[in-house]
Amino acid sequence: MKFTKMHGLGNDYVIVNCFDTTVADPSSLARAVSPRRIGVGSDGLILILSSVSCDFRMRIFNADGSEAETCGNGIRCLAKYAYEKGMTREKEFVIETLAGPTKVWVTAQEGTVRLVRCDMGVPRFLRSEIPMLGEEGEVIQESLAVGDAEYKVTCLSVGNPHAVVFVDDVRAEPVSVLGPQIETHGRFPNRTNVEFVELVDRENVKMRVWERGSGETLACGSGCCAAAVACARTDRTERTILVHLALGSLKIEWANDNHLYMEGPATTVFSGEWPDRR
Repeated sequence: MKFTKMHGLGNDYVIVNCFDTTVADPSSLARAVSPRRIGVGSDGLILILSSVSCDFRMRIFNADGSEAETCGNGIRCLAKYAYEKGMTREKEFVIETLAGPTKVWVTAQEGTVRLVRCDMGVPRFLRSEIPMLGEEGEVIQESLAVGDAEYKVTCLSVGNPHAVVFVDDVRAEPVSVLGPQIETHGRFPNRTNVEFVELVDRENVKMRVWERGSGETLACGSGCCAAAVACARTDRTERTILVHLALGSLKIEWANDNHLYMEGPATTVFSGEWPDRR
């Protein structure tokens, strides 16, 4: 099976073109290719498929084999792959995900995609839309008991669930301890992604992320969108900000049409062949 490894600011994926290849058990394949020492090494698996209603369809599987609704960094990788492989000559096209259709715009120079802008849709705030257990309403700076402590969380869905925690120093935060505790908290029936956000000023924040099903990753596009919305809703920042991650930044705009727009790079690492291990 041929594959290409790509990443968006270090959030890396194994990409498989299912126009050419059939993947019978993507959950098992994701668990096999993701380990850093005995696999390809990735945060998950992305399949590029045909779509009845859109230009392409994306299925994304986390490192633990669970299927995710969407992925901002993954969408940028898919858009770059499709354009550079000649699967489309359009610089504006639509990708189908479990969270709904995502429109992308590629900025290319001499056939190489430099930036991808994505319409990540409309943020959802009601508990039933996240989903999160409790009395219906919005979850803005609500106390959440985690172990022996309580943390203020702002929760929302941007096609997948997120819990945003504001911290003083993101580098010092015990993400590997708190992340899995919040991810699997009983209030989140489908688990949740967890963003730890440090304010810099009204146009810049720093972020670390614990991704549902993959652990701490170097970047998370949907997580950056969730962080930007949480910042704006609590009047900590403007509605257009830079979210700074370990290997770079993403520009997030919560526009007047209520849609979230994300812009950033995608990078091809290498291509290879995964052996048939049956």
